[in-house]
Amino acid sequence: MTVAIEEIKSLLAFYQALGFENLPIAVRVPGKAVPGRIMQEKSAEASLRMLPSDQTDDKDAHLRGLREYIGDCQRCKLSKQRNTIVFGAGNPGARLMFIGEAPGKEEDLQGLPFVGDAGMLLTRLIEKMGMKRNDVYIANIIKCRPPMNRDPEEDEVAACRGFIEKQVSIIRPTVIMTLGRIALQSLMNSPKLKISSARGHFLDYEGIPVMPTFHPAYLLRNPQDKMLTWSDAQKVLARIGQSAGEKR
Repeated sequence: MTVAIEEIKSLLAFYQALGFENLPIAVRVPGKAVPGRIMQEKSAEASLRMLPSDQTDDKDAHLRGLREYIGDCQRCKLSKQRNTIVFGAGNPGARLMFIGEAPGKEEDLQGLPFVGDAGMLLTRLIEKMGMKRNDVYIANIIKCRPPMNRDPEEDEVAACRGFIEKQVSIIRPTVIMTLGRIALQSLMNSPKLKISSARGHFLDYEGIPVMPTFHPAYLLRNPQDKMLTWSDAQKVLARIGQSAGEKR
């Protein structure tokens, strides 16, 4: 009950930030419906679906509201060992969004996505594409670090995937680049997809082109495949109408 109350408080705070003073919905009690500020939801997923992404044009406010809604998340077992929730960072109006699988050690300590060695490689890719990190938006499927950087488990992905879906629906980037197998399979909800065959080809997620490519951590171990990732990046640049080195 306490968790549900905190979720409702977070949801109300989100609506208040958007300028709502009253919500035209009812709270149900045994035997009758009573007008009220908000309806108690049966689950976190149901209340998450209530978070609007199109009531205003202030994407930053929507993202802040989503982060407030997540709160001190205890929805899966990863909460027991994490240091920080790594929500995501970058430009809420980004045309390009990168999605990885989960935070690593440095990300867990700093609360920012892709700030370790793999993150530095991703930054170099972004700069080679003619952009800066604050021009794009970077997030992960999972918001908490799995122990010893193991692969996220099915229940952990299920508990967290609604958040990345909501981030995508708020930002509505022109193109998404997924980084690695798990990010690809989780976003597309297709566990049979293979990064080796999917990369280099655009897929579709809710009307947004998705370019799968290798995770930067993989490229650190297999630098010979960096040119394949650069080829993927060039296709993304062509899709958003920008050339490498051309800043917009």
